[in-house]
Amino acid sequence: METFFVYQVSLQYFRRKFTINVREKILTKAVELFLNFGFKSVTMDDIATEMGISKKTIYAHFSTKTKLVESAALHIFDIISTGINCISAKKLNVIEETFEIKNFAMKHLNNERSSPQFQLNKYYPKIATILKNKQFEVMQGCVVENLNRGIESEIYRKDIPVSFISRIYFIGITGIKDNDLFPTEEFSTTELMENYLEYHLRAIVTEQGLKTLNQFINKSPLK
Repeated sequence: METFFVYQVSLQYFRRKFTINVREKILTKAVELFLNFGFKSVTMDDIATEMGISKKTIYAHFSTKTKLVESAALHIFDIISTGINCISAKKLNVIEETFEIKNFAMKHLNNERSSPQFQLNKYYPKIATILKNKQFEVMQGCVVENLNRGIESEIYRKDIPVSFISRIYFIGITGIKDNDLFPTEEFSTTELMENYLEYHLRAIVTEQGLKTLNQFINKSPLK
């Protein structure tokens, strides 16, 4: 009886672990495809074909595409948030920190070749709102801390309105992802990010900070 019980427990553990692994693989592949081609463009058939599994298997873990999109969007958010927290913990020069966060985000978003954020806003507005609120919460903490450290280190001007600047930064960093305003055939993601960071930082740096900023601008792939 004891042996049978151990067998049952082991079997349940294996099934649970197998189920989790399959779900994670589906989520990982979905994230990859969504970032490359967009949340709207990728179908459940596309994911099933890429993985060599049936749609039925996907639906066993995600009952609708909307639920898969939500899980994928939150998964991407968690990865980016963890990375931002790790970079912030280094206490780098505030300008270096800003550029390192930008490089990390772009690397993990595959430069957003299909503008997934734009598709998310357009076709999945409820999910986009949830994500936007989470992004704002994380970015507010990160940006406010960066601004305050920049003021203390005399890299940013003492007279900048921190709360206002942090919110304007968030509006800008999300606004440049609007394809209607910045069509991809005219503006590359790299160009938008580089230009926006320069625009943001030039508005708040001191003369000392400008010297540091120019060093990073001169290293830009656009120069």
